[in-house]
Amino acid sequence: MNDTPQRILLGVSGGIAAYKAADLVRRLRERGAQVRVVLTENAERFVTALTFQALSGEPVRTSLWDSAAEASMGHIELARWAQRVLIAPASADLIARLAQGQADDLLTTLCLATEAPLFLAPAMNRVMWEHAAVQANLDTLVARGATVLGPDEGGQACGETGAGRMWEPAAIAAAALAPAPDPAAAAVLAGRNLLLTAGPTVEDLDPVRYLGNRSSGRMGYAIAAEAQRLGMRVTLVSGPVNLPAPAGVERIAVRSAEQMREAVTGRVSGADLFIATAAVADFRPRQASRDKIKKRGDGGLVLELVQNPDILAEVAARQERPFVVGFAAETCDVERYALDKLERKRLDLIAANRVGEEGTGFDADANALTVLWPGGRQEIGRADKAQVARELLSLIAQRLQARP
Repeated sequence: MNDTPQRILLGVSGGIAAYKAADLVRRLRERGAQVRVVLTENAERFVTALTFQALSGEPVRTSLWDSAAEASMGHIELARWAQRVLIAPASADLIARLAQGQADDLLTTLCLATEAPLFLAPAMNRVMWEHAAVQANLDTLVARGATVLGPDEGGQACGETGAGRMWEPAAIAAAALAPAPDPAAAAVLAGRNLLLTAGPTVEDLDPVRYLGNRSSGRMGYAIAAEAQRLGMRVTLVSGPVNLPAPAGVERIAVRSAEQMREAVTGRVSGADLFIATAAVADFRPRQASRDKIKKRGDGGLVLELVQNPDILAEVAARQERPFVVGFAAETCDVERYALDKLERKRLDLIAANRVGEEGTGFDADANALTVLWPGGRQEIGRADKAQVARELLSLIAQRLQARP
């Protein structure tokens, strides 16, 4: 818990996810934050001010026309009080009004009157989330410095499934209270182009089956999100994952190693930094079957596999190349294998982690890395992947500065 509580102004807009905002207040206070809540008129149709007053221990504001509060210009006082403004849920309507610079209620007025960083946790139907107008409005807000948290994919109140589900309160609280981007790293990385691979690749055996791996893509997506916060222009080449693209990040969806190679090759010439977090399949079938492979009487099946291209080595071998960072996921002798990969592929830096242990690596929210470069090493201790991404990018910025 922080010695000095962070002052969080929580804005709640109208939507069924508003009920989660009550738990969010509790999660923020558990982490030592002081929370004041502003409800929009539409939010009051879903939740009550009394609930948030009881949970926050602070008066709840709902209107610009509160004569008692505004006798002393209360909205200005509240705007100056906030160290961070967090809106959860952020509806499509509120996002649009913020993008247009409107000040037609207390919450939008506060957002214009404050100098505090703005965090948005969107929540809406999957089709609304994908609409070009919503995405354009978010791009506008991100360009102005807003941070977008989520959304997740999953079941929605309307009965549909897809992207648009608000992050869970614990994840929102952790992200909203995370340290600000490292200014030293931002000074080096802002404005540079990052090309990043993430997730697994899958290699089709037939129209039904494929070879794959357990990579969730979370580490790569965390790096993409943090790099965007640092001001980088990020292109994310992603295998199949159940994660929405981080706001402000261009995502190129691929399936196989060959498709990933094609996407990387077509974009690497404009990259200043290449980070390969993807778990690329080492092998693929020599030829995928056009029809479903049937069971045989003897119960056996022999597959002929051929080696996939080594995307990381190809990028590192280019005559004009970006700063190249590889990842090595190992189950034993982690540092030895990572050093061999660093030297053999002539990388600038490699981040190695042990997989197969509960709580870190694949399918986990946390990670720990041993980062190696020619003549140096640094440990990044076990932490959530967002924090690991922050520390790794800060180290990459240092190494970029040290490069001849």
